[in-house]
Amino acid sequence: MFFAALFAMYFTVRSVDKGLGQPWPQAHFDLKLETAITIILLLSSVTCQLGVFAAERGQVRRSGPIWNWARWGLREWYVLTFLMGLAFLVGQVYDYNDLVTNQHLTIFSSNFGSVFYIPTGFHGLHVAGGLVAFMFLLGRTFVAKRFTLEQQISTIVVSYYWHFVDVVWIGLYTTIFLIH
Repeated sequence: MFFAALFAMYFTVRSVDKGLGQPWPQAHFDLKLETAITIILLLSSVTCQLGVFAAERGQVRRSGPIWNWARWGLREWYVLTFLMGLAFLVGQVYDYNDLVTNQHLTIFSSNFGSVFYIPTGFHGLHVAGGLVAFMFLLGRTFVAKRFTLEQQISTIVVSYYWHFVDVVWIGLYTTIFLIH
């Protein structure tokens, strides 16, 4: 519901600004970067789901060489998912830095700055929360003596959260970067 409110805020402010004849968006985005980190985030949902499939098989670790991804277990898929999520966040921070230093777009500089940084920043916090969940889940697999049903369920719940974060980003990416 909170993300729905953020979308409503974006469209309301956009309609008011455009009604006053103000340009929209009030920044020049690096669409190549945004598209690249979006693809990385979306592919991380695939790797996350492959980790779930491994967990459902009860395969916590790989059963072959590291380069044979078909034999990967939960850990390998979730470490890759974690790294992809981290790459997304690094890309977002890089983009924020460019917008602030080169274009002087801040959360306080304009209505557009507010409706850009609040939803994308809130989404970034959710991605960071997902990365923390991956770390805890992976840590549990190393500490536990055996992989339990509870750990399998935790794996699935974390994947639901991660897929939700990806779906929200699809909406944000489409709204902010494509149909502005």
